[in-house]
Amino acid sequence: MRIAMLSYHTCPLATLGGKDTGGMNVYVRDLTRELGRLGVHVDVFTRSQDEHVPHIVHELGYGNRVVHIPAGPEEPKSKSDIAKYIPEFVEGVRKFADEKGIIYDVIHSHYWMSGLAAEALSDAWGGTPIVHMFHTLGEMKNRVARSEEERAGEDRLNGERQVLRRANRVIVATIAELTQLRFLYRADARKLAVIPPGVDTSHFYPIPADEAKAFIGLKPENRMILFVGRIEPLKGVDTLISAMSYLSMDLRSKDHPVHLAIIGGEPNAEPKDMTAEMARLQAICDDLCMGGMVVFLGKRGQDTLPYYYSAAEVLVMPSLYESFGMVALEAMACGTPVIASEVGGLGYLVQNGVTGYTIPDSDPEVLGQTLTRLLGDRDLRLEMGCRAFEYAVNYRWEKIGTQIVDVYRDVMNKEKEAAISV
Repeated sequence: MRIAMLSYHTCPLATLGGKDTGGMNVYVRDLTRELGRLGVHVDVFTRSQDEHVPHIVHELGYGNRVVHIPAGPEEPKSKSDIAKYIPEFVEGVRKFADEKGIIYDVIHSHYWMSGLAAEALSDAWGGTPIVHMFHTLGEMKNRVARSEEERAGEDRLNGERQVLRRANRVIVATIAELTQLRFLYRADARKLAVIPPGVDTSHFYPIPADEAKAFIGLKPENRMILFVGRIEPLKGVDTLISAMSYLSMDLRSKDHPVHLAIIGGEPNAEPKDMTAEMARLQAICDDLCMGGMVVFLGKRGQDTLPYYYSAAEVLVMPSLYESFGMVALEAMACGTPVIASEVGGLGYLVQNGVTGYTIPDSDPEVLGQTLTRLLGDRDLRLEMGCRAFEYAVNYRWEKIGTQIVDVYRDVMNKEKEAAISV
């Protein structure tokens, strides 16, 4: 079985925490590795963003490749700038397949722009079936947007509907996402398959807290609240920073040092290069006189994340919208409880009062009170961490990967049946 995996706007090997790097990158990378373990050949096609990086990279194991296709300037560009290069990307994928003499059985696309590329490739290859995953939805983004700049444009909304019409199967992470597609996009329920993302339990597992703290440079008595993710308004980091001012005075004392560590973005960029959201968050810290209570760590490699998760007292995801919440799953696999907004997939992933807490979004006072409760009860924290780990192992990639392969086989068989009936 040969799969053409399309991740047009972002490379699965990119360092996490950047503007367009996050859960989708991890998903594509880890799924490709698991498919390789199952004997499935995968080529991951992504737009080249650096002319100095080899166009073909073997870093995913099992003979599977990441292929960087030149499409437009080989440099980072915003998602709004690169849609016009999709035809060039499609031609590059076609050329690669021709030169290698490969016929792909399935195209698996991620995000709406990759879905449009998948449609063009399917046409060129005589109807190769398409499996698609959106990861986030424009209509949901618009429902929580705080400004016109945060809203998804008509190109994206129309593109998502076009992908839905053409894809043979659409994989959704949760029942919530299925409901959103049915209600907001009038999607055909027969095309939708609920398969959650997986977690690599050989990489994310509980590390003794003292060892994890030593690795990342924390003193044994230091206590860390952790956020991991892109620095954008949708993630609700402003709510989390404000919540720190609602912690009990006990937790804010020098005897029980507690701080918030934020992984993601480029906090030390020059003012002219710093994103508006990073500048806004740093200004909030200054206004609230957070001092050393909030630390911006910037990007961190995936290899170090298990240490941060294991060293943390709790991971917080105060998002306004999450289709799933892979960071929460990774933290839970490391035995760390999670406090998350009750939005999208997080409401399904985090079991309130069992593996952590779900709370209303955009409410720093409630978040601060919840943090105080959890940080003030060591036994509760340990119990929730154990339950989080036990729950997370049900999402291991060994289990999820076989479900994806079943979808591939199903669309392949339906395509063969349709060809025979013609």
